[in-house]
Amino acid sequence: MIPDKIGFVGLGLIGGSIAKTIHRIYPDITLIACEQEESSLQLAAEEGVISDGFTDITEDFAKCRYIFLCAPVQKNAEFLAKMSDFAGENCIITDVGSVKNAIHEALPRKLAPFFIGGHPMAGSEKSGYAHATAYLLENAYYILTPTTATDMRLVQEFREFISSLGAITMVLDYESHDFITAAISHLPHILASSLVNLVQDIDNDERTMKTVAAGGFRDITRIASSSPIMWQQICLTNREQILKLIDLFIDSLKAARGLISASESQELFDFFQSAKDYRDSLAITNSGPLPKVYEIYCDMVDEAGGIAALATILSSHGISIKNIGIIHNREFLDGVLHMEFYEEDARKEAVSLLRQYHYTVYE
Repeated sequence: MIPDKIGFVGLGLIGGSIAKTIHRIYPDITLIACEQEESSLQLAAEEGVISDGFTDITEDFAKCRYIFLCAPVQKNAEFLAKMSDFAGENCIITDVGSVKNAIHEALPRKLAPFFIGGHPMAGSEKSGYAHATAYLLENAYYILTPTTATDMRLVQEFREFISSLGAITMVLDYESHDFITAAISHLPHILASSLVNLVQDIDNDERTMKTVAAGGFRDITRIASSSPIMWQQICLTNREQILKLIDLFIDSLKAARGLISASESQELFDFFQSAKDYRDSLAITNSGPLPKVYEIYCDMVDEAGGIAALATILSSHGISIKNIGIIHNREFLDGVLHMEFYEEDARKEAVSLLRQYHYTVYE
């Protein structure tokens, strides 16, 4: 079922990217948006992505088949109350937050059968509609968290629509979702920020650590550059799950400390080998913390021959690709296609060449 009209409450990076994706694939669907930043509404209208923009929710949203709630977490309860009269068999409410417990627990009872939580696992350190892209969902995991009262026919319909946008859908209960994301997304951000703050605190007056910090430190702490406001909100809304994961990590760190303290040679080897084996089994693997990684990310439609065509362009100009693959979990990563090269000159040449062929490339 292809809807006639879809609404967005919030038109930042994620909301704007979903809107742009829908407009690219289904240009006949009418899109409307409510957004406090009038400059975002104006830009979206100028680009032809939305037909109408509002600074508050109006009756215009009542005729939307889907309404995407893309506002800040602290605003969710307020907007849910305004939208509860719209929800029903003809209107499904969804959200895009990376933490699900707060919105599920704030749902008005009459809204629960028509609410499907959502979390597109894609994003960027950047924010705002100006950085939205029509390819952010391409091959990215998109988690759906319906309520226990949600009609599964509505879930299947919405799942098929999200899949048609190029995303890989998965259905979870919201508590499982929050524990999983706490482990693979929220805890790493806390660790990265903690490590950066530790090095800052123990560095000498000449800032020698900051001066010599090389690829390994920068790679493992890159995500510490993300929005402080967003991560403040994530820690406050997914507090219990994050605390549980921090405790588990502390236990793990203590175990590693014990191996080092006791000079357990074989156990230390097994510790690092186990981590290496699991890390290497992930879909996209980097070279590790020491070697320099020459990589780029590129937007492209997932279609037959797409990667082959791109690789042919590079190979015909003598550029060798070290590693190439599709990114499925693209939270705070740009682009759907990840490529590594053997040296910096090849990376720079590839960027220039692909842009000549009108590919969108992120460095």
